Amino acid sequence: MLSRTAADLYWMSRYLERAENLARMLDVSYSLSLMPQDDRGNGLDELAMPLLITGTLEDYLQRHGELHAERMLHFFALDASNPASLFNCLAAARSNAHAVRGRITADMWENINATWLALLDLAEQGLSGYGISRFCEWVKERSHLFRGATYSTLMRGDVYSFILLGTFIERADNTLRLLDARYELLGADSEDPNDRSARAYYQWSALLRALSAFEAFAEIYRGSPRAGKVAELLLLRAEVPRSLRACLTELQHTLADLPGDNGRPAQRLAAELEARLRYTAIEEVLETGMHAWITEYIEQVQQLGDAIHKCYLEVA
Repeated sequence: MLSRTAADLYWMSRYLERAENLARMLDVSYSLSLMPQDDRGNGLDELAMPLLITGTLEDYLQRHGELHAERMLHFFALDASNPASLFNCLAAARSNAHAVRGRITADMWENINATWLALLDLAEQGLSGYGISRFCEWVKERSHLFRGATYSTLMRGDVYSFILLGTFIERADNTLRLLDARYELLGADSEDPNDRSARAYYQWSALLRALSAFEAFAEIYRGSPRAGKVAELLLLRAEVPRSLRACLTELQHTLADLPGDNGRPAQRLAAELEARLRYTAIEEVLETGMHAWITEYIEQVQQLGDAIHKCYLEVA
């Protein structure tokens, strides 16, 4: 497969996964912003979280001057002039899919093209008439439909492998960033195993719901979510689909199955990261410090992405 084709497939799936992750992030922040706030925060602070996580807060402030709920929602979701907006993620995904239209199935192309056309209509209507939660659910639904079409109709081969690589690199990075942001927001409360405040409960519950892991938490741990248990679930539990461990396992297996010797650096790094995570206990994470541990792994996931790019996606 040509490197250009592999890159288009990889980035198509990364942008689609990113759009879904942005929708999850926006939905949870919007929901929490509507709840009664204590003296440690307000609704606008909560809505600013997606801007902080994606590194677009400064750009927003330069253009709009102050935090304003309606403008922030539009900037993050549908602003075509914001490179990190959900709108531009879906535009980039559709562009990449168009470039490899002959390598993906008709069901996959029709899904992503229909999503883009519907998004253009939504952008004209605006979020005020559609509803932000409904919009986020729509984005997640379209992503799930594309993933289902991919799984059900695409022949297993290199095309499928590069789609998986893009999906799980993006998902691993997102899980780490979301967990880190919530942990930092709760501050000292995150370290207190006896903290049973409503604020902590709703923050951790919202994070679990954002990552579709609330039911898994209830089945495995029962009781109220707390920092250590939530972190163990989202970092170390292989059976949770959006956990860091699950993502790295998929990446390691997918890279190992790709033919040729060019990918050995990426294969080695993926195997090392997966093995290290497999034998890590949550006590080690907490002893190191959650923020420090997550920051290190974010960098290592980025290094793995760089290795995949260098091994497979660079155009000679």
